[in-house]
Amino acid sequence: MSLSLLLLISAVILFLAYRLYGNFVYKKFGLDDSRKAPSHTHRDGVDYEPSKPIVVLGHHFASIAGAGPIVGPIIAVTFGWIPAVIWILAGGIFFGAVHDLGSMAASLRTEGKSIGVIIRNQIGAKGKQLFVLFSFSTLILVIGVFADIIAKTFVSNPGVASASIFFIFLAVAFGFVNRMVGNRNIAFILVTVVGVILMYYFVYLGTQLPFVLDYKIWILGLLAYAFLASVTPVSLLLQPRDYLNSYLLYGMMIAAVAGVLVANPQIEMDTRVVASSESLGYVFPVLFVTIACGAISGFHSLVASGTTSKQLDKESDAKIVGFGGMLIESFLAIISVGAVIVLSRTEYVERLGAEGPVALFSTGLGGMIATLGISETFAVGFVALTVSAFALTTLDTCTRLARFTLQEYFEDMPQPAAQVLAKNRYLSTFVVVILSILLLASGEFSTLWPIFGSANQLLAALALLTIAVWLIKKNIPATFVTIPMFFMFTVTLASLGLFAWKNYQEKGYVLAVIAALLFVLAISLIFLAFKSLKKEVKEPAKV
Repeated sequence: MSLSLLLLISAVILFLAYRLYGNFVYKKFGLDDSRKAPSHTHRDGVDYEPSKPIVVLGHHFASIAGAGPIVGPIIAVTFGWIPAVIWILAGGIFFGAVHDLGSMAASLRTEGKSIGVIIRNQIGAKGKQLFVLFSFSTLILVIGVFADIIAKTFVSNPGVASASIFFIFLAVAFGFVNRMVGNRNIAFILVTVVGVILMYYFVYLGTQLPFVLDYKIWILGLLAYAFLASVTPVSLLLQPRDYLNSYLLYGMMIAAVAGVLVANPQIEMDTRVVASSESLGYVFPVLFVTIACGAISGFHSLVASGTTSKQLDKESDAKIVGFGGMLIESFLAIISVGAVIVLSRTEYVERLGAEGPVALFSTGLGGMIATLGISETFAVGFVALTVSAFALTTLDTCTRLARFTLQEYFEDMPQPAAQVLAKNRYLSTFVVVILSILLLASGEFSTLWPIFGSANQLLAALALLTIAVWLIKKNIPATFVTIPMFFMFTVTLASLGLFAWKNYQEKGYVLAVIAALLFVLAISLIFLAFKSLKKEVKEPAKV
């Protein structure tokens, strides 16, 4: 079988899913443009700022993609490429896209607030407190890990650092010009074309003007940038940078598909399904935890309800941004699988262990892009730069999300100090950055990171639970949400149980305890949800 045929079949399936199942899900959520979106009713020029759907899609896609749909699928091919492809397509359509659009829809009807506040409204204050503490801790961990990854990348490849800095200044300039342009479509298109051309030129310029700094200085610089990105109006930095950066990923995906069509490589890996791996564990539940981004990822619910819902110009934009953005990410995950299944299983295992998933993806995809007549060295470097650029996007988005989460946690508390923290974005962001620095200084993030996969999928299960309760209380049939919800809880609880037991046997008591606590958290929120439904299901729905 040729890789071209796999990509074509996957693209057709995802397109049809968007047109057919996407319409079904969109109607179920009852989104309606006659209602003003929170970006208008709560417009503050900082967090709530309406924008064109293509701009919001760029922000959302850049924020949710990162390295997730690359690393996870490539590692999961260990179990076989066929189960990986099936989970990406089925998970992306029936799980991830429903999860992302549902999180966005519930947030639109809750003043653009995050999943934590929606849990408070639908399940209760205790549920909100548990979820917010969990999600905030997860975000601090992600900030610490990605700051470490990006700093090490900048140290090892100063050209990537230079290009990334150029991108930031370009984004600020684009944001100012775009504000001047306003809603004039032709002018916006021209500004976009110029911005994208300059962005690709800066890819080349970065290789010519490498920027060299020490690791610790990069860490402080990155977190200082994340602070500014969190408190700066979204229209001046976050929106334009993510929008322009999305064209890097679009360009990489288009070039990859074109390269595959030209080279028409055959799938060399066998179709064998591996039930268990010595390094990973059993295919169930590990496959469904390893491939998160690309199928379903709890982190998406934080982005969809945290930053994206505050930028949608109208409710109908949620379909292309939420449902469509997830399916684009699923296609990226299919491309990631395609980058390695042109190898034999033996070569794949050897190179994955020696190079790691990102390097394997860069060399594999770079080789395909090189068939278009581009230098292979440049193509590989371009792919690596694209991955790094999206890691930086994840860093600043996570910082803003952590700030929202912290503010929403304290907004219900009457104490003056709590209200200051809830209302002052500078102070709350400062707390986030300080906690991230302390985590990095302690080195604990490297110990805690292995549990992130299970924690991330627990976020997804909890978000689906919240969406299901929200729909049921509105007397809307929620089977299309509850089936994915029950499956994800099964996956998550099985994964956490196995993880806790494994670490207990290996005397990794800290991780075993954390896994056990997350297990208890999941059970507690399920109990609170059913208690809430039993008590209030007959009451008028909250919107």
